[in-house]
Amino acid sequence: MVIGVCTIELQVPGSASLKDKRRIVKSVIARVRNTYNVSIAEVDHQDSWQLATLAVACVATDPGYVHGLLERVVSSLEEGRQGLVLLNYETELL
Repeated sequence: MVIGVCTIELQVPGSASLKDKRRIVKSVIARVRNTYNVSIAEVDHQDSWQLATLAVACVATDPGYVHGLLERVVSSLEEGRQGLVLLNYETELL
């Protein structure tokens, strides 16, 4: 069994308030969860208007599959239509 965890730091430049940021981040979380069947949550910067840190986790038997799935999630956020800016990400396989 392989557990993959990816921590993703994002900038939300179009956000003018915490309410705007929450709306955008909730939409992103729902889309990623439904598209990739992974666990995802906002884990840091909850009080910042324009920063968000998301953690994505998945479990499988093949490390290559886990790494590829997490890379596809990161790519979709980087190319997304929400106007998010990918600042940094880190992937860890356990």
